[in-house]
Amino acid sequence: MAQPLRSPPGPGAGGHHQVVFALAACVPFAIALLVLLIEFTPAHVGYTVPLLVATPALAAVTMGPKGTLAAVGAAVGVSLATATYNQAWGSQQVYTNFLALFLVSAASFMSSSAARTRRENELNQVRRIATAAQEALLRPVPDRLGPVRASSMYLAAETGAQIGGDLYDVVQTQYGVRMIVGDVRGKGLPAVRAAAVVLGAFREVVHYEDDLAEVINHCGEALRRDAVVAVAVAGVVGGDDALLEGFVTALVAQIPDSPHFETINRGHPLPLLLSNGTVRPLVPTVPLPPFGLEEFISGPPALTDSYPFAPGDRLQLYTDGVIEARDWDDTFFDLPEAMMAMRDPTRQAFLEGLRQALLRHAQSRLADDVAVILVDRCEDEGHQPTGGPT
Repeated sequence: MAQPLRSPPGPGAGGHHQVVFALAACVPFAIALLVLLIEFTPAHVGYTVPLLVATPALAAVTMGPKGTLAAVGAAVGVSLATATYNQAWGSQQVYTNFLALFLVSAASFMSSSAARTRRENELNQVRRIATAAQEALLRPVPDRLGPVRASSMYLAAETGAQIGGDLYDVVQTQYGVRMIVGDVRGKGLPAVRAAAVVLGAFREVVHYEDDLAEVINHCGEALRRDAVVAVAVAGVVGGDDALLEGFVTALVAQIPDSPHFETINRGHPLPLLLSNGTVRPLVPTVPLPPFGLEEFISGPPALTDSYPFAPGDRLQLYTDGVIEARDWDDTFFDLPEAMMAMRDPTRQAFLEGLRQALLRHAQSRLADDVAVILVDRCEDEGHQPTGGPT
């Protein structure tokens, strides 16, 4: 079953926004400090304490209730100190300032609490929607399908995200167990839309098309049609250039009852086969470009490669977020070595060990989403054959 994970955000727009919010949160305390310096230094040319009334309101905009209370405490402390230092106790202005500060503080605290509650409710609703979307888009992989057992793992690079541009599915059909794993170039909602288009096309055709090449061609055509529609709706000039911006790498595989499996690779990272203690990358006979770059295909539009897959063998499909994860020295994660180091034969323990090794290597800061499918060829346990009509 897919395991979503929240990872710390990397540098970019999110980091810039955090800096802006941090600076904005300092403004109320900067005002309190400025008033304090003016009132206690020769720069004191006027009564600046009324400026403190603005600090709770400013804090309520940028911080939660705790931050608002801290700003109120700072404003009250400075007001008390300046009233004592200037010997202003007993004057009407001092009491008027304290009354105004109290009223603004109470209103700001209530406003901040209400806004926080509203944001939490909205966030919970978004999370419920994201969970429902994930269950519809990235469905849990069944444990047993015909001659194989399978598991999956999904790690979202973006904080709070549960779905992104990575896609996968494993389906049992009359032609065998069929799988797809892919990665959409880009991030955000356009990437999610492209992933949904490819997965929808795969799930539509996988049960009635006997030719694996036609399955992957159908996915590519669906993506191209959707891109053409998106360009037309947006009114973009130069549709071909726009289509090149949204290519998708993908790999489809088919595992029949016989001890082998077939794949077609459209520019996707090479699957790894663990057999007899050795990890082997499966290089396609003819390299093919990703979906969206079909004009670079010369020769057959799709070529099926076949590899042995005996009982006890383990197949791993993954997205480039795994092999492109870097440490502080910009060293890429060595997936074949990590796969060899996993001594636990169970799939869930294997995936958990891989997850820990990956996050340890990347210091828990993934630059891209990660999707992994792990498939074991079972010993003959009298399973129901996948061939023949369903």
